[in-house]
Amino acid sequence: MREKEAIRRRIEELRKEIEFHNYRYYVLDSPVISDAEYDRLYRELLELEEAHPEFISPDSPTRRVGGEPLEGFERVTHPAPILSLDNAFNTEDLYAWRERILRLLPPGTRLSYTVEPKIDGLTVVLHYRDGRLVLGATRGNGEVGEDITANLRTLRTLPLRLPVAGDMEVPPFMVVRGEAYIPIADFEKMNRKLAESGEKTFANPRNAAAGTLRQLDPRVVASRPLRLWCYAIVAAEGPVPTSQWETLEYLHALGFPVVKERARFDDFEEMVQYCLSWIPRRDTLPFEADGLVIKVDDLRIQEQLGVVGRAPRGSIAFKFPAREATTRLLDIGMNVGRTGVVTPYAVLEPVELAGATIRKATLHNFDYIREKDIRIGDRILIKRSGDVIPYVVGPIPDVRDGSERPYEMPRTCPSCGGPLVRAEEEVAVYCLNPACPAQLVRRVEYWAGRNQMDIAGLGRQQAALLVGEGLLHDVADLYFLRPEDLLRLEGFAEKATENLLRAIAASKKRPLVRVLSALGIRRVGSTVAEILVQHYPSLEALAQATREELEAIPGIGPFTAQAIVEWFADERNRALLEKLRRAGVRLAEEEAVPAVAQTLAGRTFVITGTLPTMTREEAVAYIRAHGGQVSESVSRKTDFLVVGEAPGGSKYRRAQELNIPMIDEAELRRMAEGRGGFETRPV
Repeated sequence: MREKEAIRRRIEELRKEIEFHNYRYYVLDSPVISDAEYDRLYRELLELEEAHPEFISPDSPTRRVGGEPLEGFERVTHPAPILSLDNAFNTEDLYAWRERILRLLPPGTRLSYTVEPKIDGLTVVLHYRDGRLVLGATRGNGEVGEDITANLRTLRTLPLRLPVAGDMEVPPFMVVRGEAYIPIADFEKMNRKLAESGEKTFANPRNAAAGTLRQLDPRVVASRPLRLWCYAIVAAEGPVPTSQWETLEYLHALGFPVVKERARFDDFEEMVQYCLSWIPRRDTLPFEADGLVIKVDDLRIQEQLGVVGRAPRGSIAFKFPAREATTRLLDIGMNVGRTGVVTPYAVLEPVELAGATIRKATLHNFDYIREKDIRIGDRILIKRSGDVIPYVVGPIPDVRDGSERPYEMPRTCPSCGGPLVRAEEEVAVYCLNPACPAQLVRRVEYWAGRNQMDIAGLGRQQAALLVGEGLLHDVADLYFLRPEDLLRLEGFAEKATENLLRAIAASKKRPLVRVLSALGIRRVGSTVAEILVQHYPSLEALAQATREELEAIPGIGPFTAQAIVEWFADERNRALLEKLRRAGVRLAEEEAVPAVAQTLAGRTFVITGTLPTMTREEAVAYIRAHGGQVSESVSRKTDFLVVGEAPGGSKYRRAQELNIPMIDEAELRRMAEGRGGFETRPV
């Protein structure tokens, strides 16, 4: 026993020492031992673990090489929204941002600011329990992401245990936000190797990072040069810093990689000049960055400022000027949107721009083509606005040779052949045919989106197939699909059919705000929908609202109010709502219910797999409403594992190892309703 204990202690010592040297090498870029010395320590640990597998731990440095391929990614509910940022493209935008936030704060409030590079990578959310990494997830839609823990463990810049060095106190639970990326030099080297081996190369480092982290085989991830920067604490138990600058210092002290190119300012004008100074220096950064992130340094003030839409008021992204390129305009095509708006786009001679091959670009609207005198065959200048959306700036008339052709706007819809009309006082051109297939495909795709009804497995390709086969004439038809309707279609085997129908059925329970947003009423997105639901508890009540009543609501302007009134006045839309009601889709907020009995108080649950009637978010809410706690990982503190279809292997195996009871959704409901004990699932 003494010999075993000595071996266990030696393994622990080696793990801590190797992690410390990983931190010095990969994070601080300042090693204190030679490669040969590091290799000797690593080999010793590897040999001890191979000889004593009972001491192998998932947070060991030897586990970073990647395990067996995964069957798929489980969904993860974030402990707090993972927000995006609004953009500023010039100094005027920065001053306007400062004025907006100062109006919301007490007079005389003095602000300090931190500035960090806006790294062009993939957002990751890291959960630590008792100083150990227990979960890593993608951002997803900001509320729900995907569990990519196995892939993230392969990143040598990611600490598996905290603190990496020293004896700092670590919160019992902490969630950290970061950005996974691939350095430019490593990206170019990786692409050369892929090309030499005949494999597909990546367009830019961001695509490479995102594609790598969503690999189902962690061994592939381990072979790629991924790095990590961390910059925020999303949630924590216990005290953490109350300023952004202190947060960065704190994360660095714990062992997280923190970007070196950061600065803090008390003077706003000085901060603006610092941002401008980075424009000519952007290419000196060793990683891709499309701008700088500016944050109010005091996190308490940030919280006080709150959120508008999906963006925090206390932060903003200062985007670097768009990159430009010239190419030839081969043709002009048309897109038909879900509201019938027809917009032109440019078909280009392929050109490289900011790390991507551009073949299409937006032309804004038909008036833009006429005003700029853009002709088919022109040599044109294109930009990527904010390094994201390519658009046509205009033609270069000096190089015309006479072969260019002026563009004439079509009079009919490219999808259905119906007439195109221009809306009064708008530049938009519309196809008014409600049966237009292109519109319906986009409406179905939008309805099924993550931020609307969240119907997994129903994207544009599936929507186009269902519309093309005559199975859908509106979004309500989704709820009347039968298995035999789908099984005869290409790509719909029995399992795919079952999964899609289950996802459609689950969407009936989405809250009213999502249904309202999903209807696609012009000018009514998720933010406006949230405002409306606060005033109207049902779509029936909203349908009775007058334009004047709607305009009286803060945040609802005259054009939005008019669009809402017109939508509910349309007989076809009223018929759609009736059809949705018959299908069982929730069209009203649930009535107030008596206080829920806290029958699950004192118990901790972990959920794995797909439950029959509840989404993951609904199951979490159900457990918490009855007093229970929900954890993302199985530990000795877990009381029950709630098992659905296709459970995650790691959670299932861990529950087996710890002899934790496994229950299904039906048993969870019986427990919550106080109907006796529990029946475990067969292991």
